[in-house]
Amino acid sequence: MTPVDLAKKLRRDAAFEPAALDRGKEALMAAIRQEAELTRRPTIIPQLPYADIRAAVSFLERAFGFQEIRSSRMEGADGVLHYALVEFGDGVIGIGTQGAHGAVSPQSGGIESQYLSVAVADVEAHYRHALAAGARIAREPRGPDARAYEALDPEGHRWRFVHQRLREVPTKA
Repeated sequence: MTPVDLAKKLRRDAAFEPAALDRGKEALMAAIRQEAELTRRPTIIPQLPYADIRAAVSFLERAFGFQEIRSSRMEGADGVLHYALVEFGDGVIGIGTQGAHGAVSPQSGGIESQYLSVAVADVEAHYRHALAAGARIAREPRGPDARAYEALDPEGHRWRFVHQRLREVPTKA
């Protein structure tokens, strides 16, 4: 039941039994939270260029634990994948055609121009999983309290996996 429908029902029920409103408040709040989670998406979406988008999405899922948002796919009539979105936690990244907007992958450009940081719950476990899936490790987690490692995907994009969450951005005063 949607939050709007639930609110209407609670209003009707409360007209006959005022205590129904108290009982239904928590259910209404839970429905509102669930609907907000389902519709919330980031407003900034980094885009990464790849020569082979299908292979990139497959690797990111297999090695790093991303999940493709299947409804975002843009495929040509010839079956070539031109664009996809992948998500990890509450972050989303666009995987696009190399050359679009002048962007090329490090493999084609010969240089890394950026890296992406991704917060993970267990750096060591994530590292072992990525290594087993064929990720090229650029910097291993170091020490007993390792909090980060860096890996390269097949086209040379650098990924930094860290055990931390970004602090909340302070609001303007």
